[in-house]
Amino acid sequence: MKQKKLMLLGGLRYLLPVIEEAHNLGAYVITADYLPDNIAHKYSDEYCNVSIIDKEAVLVKAKELEIDGILSHAVDPGVVSAAFVAEQMGLPFQTSYKSACILQDKSLFRQFLMDNGFNCPHAKGYTNVEDALNDVNYFNWPVIVKPVDSAGSKGVTKVVNPKDLPLAIEFALSCSISKNFIVEDFLDIVGYQSSADIFTVDGKLVYPAYSDQLFDKDAANPFTPAIEIWPASMEQHFQDDLTEQLQRLFTLLEVKSGIYNVESRVCSNGKAYIMEVSPRGGGNRIAELQDMATNQSLIRAEICKALSLPMHDITAPEYDGVWCNFILHSSVEGTLESIDINPDFEQKYIKDKGFIVAKGDHIVPFTGANTSLGTLFLRAETRDELDRVLENINNNVRIVLS
Repeated sequence: MKQKKLMLLGGLRYLLPVIEEAHNLGAYVITADYLPDNIAHKYSDEYCNVSIIDKEAVLVKAKELEIDGILSHAVDPGVVSAAFVAEQMGLPFQTSYKSACILQDKSLFRQFLMDNGFNCPHAKGYTNVEDALNDVNYFNWPVIVKPVDSAGSKGVTKVVNPKDLPLAIEFALSCSISKNFIVEDFLDIVGYQSSADIFTVDGKLVYPAYSDQLFDKDAANPFTPAIEIWPASMEQHFQDDLTEQLQRLFTLLEVKSGIYNVESRVCSNGKAYIMEVSPRGGGNRIAELQDMATNQSLIRAEICKALSLPMHDITAPEYDGVWCNFILHSSVEGTLESIDINPDFEQKYIKDKGFIVAKGDHIVPFTGANTSLGTLFLRAETRDELDRVLENINNNVRIVLS
């Protein structure tokens, strides 16, 4: 039987477990981006030098290489290209190219939610600063300003005073590929925002998942997730509401089978909101942690889907204890000397370490997922126990800079 070829867009460390699982399935893995020194290329079978945001160029390479499937797992900039290539070549993907464009553009997604009667904040997308400044009375202040096409909280600012809007827009534009931005009402959270990976099979949401996402108020960007906990503390009726909203969204978009990263929240007005839905696995190794915590394999299922291989059953998650993805980060700049972990603490609570820095590396303050130092997967028996662990974590995990 001919060996299946899987193209992975991007070259970040997040792709390593995908490459490993694809190899376990007997696939030939091609990684593709314009940065040949990225770590994933050292583990794939072949490297393809192409810009992953240039969908036509990716299509040319995909046809030349005669791929059988394509993914942009945890790599937000490549999602639209992956959907485009899949559609042009008749390969499996979660959504159509049109639907992927809606989901990947925050402005188009907000408009879609509003047009179809979903809970949605006042929001508008813009291509120039003046139009936004003329609309200050449209919004209920404070507002959030962000690029329409970035992930990992890059370029995001909360603005309380309209006079600070121009600077926030400038920051958003600096992080946008398309040079478009969105302004929307700031929605106050009850409890915690959720960020988790979910899975559909033939358009049906079979694996809904929710987490508690915590932030470091002292970080350079206080809107960058610093801690994620499963299962969520969100009241069950809100989780059920969000699951129903997501299923209605997927029905409207006519989705198929695959993984999605979803951000959602409950607000003080008593409503649950879908904030973002992206047809890819999430960053910060979310799928890896959820697989460990639930004894399922979203990563394997996603690869099988992409390569038209039989998928094992994916069912609603049940968690083995309480799990935490702790994002290692620094609030100051310096040179890394060491990451020191208490051996007893490590043995009892740490289930996986994913450092992406080494001694001597230049460390910058935490402004987005791309400035983290790595991740720790923690497990406790109960949420109370995990909360105590997190309260004292600085005594057990120390980042030493010079």
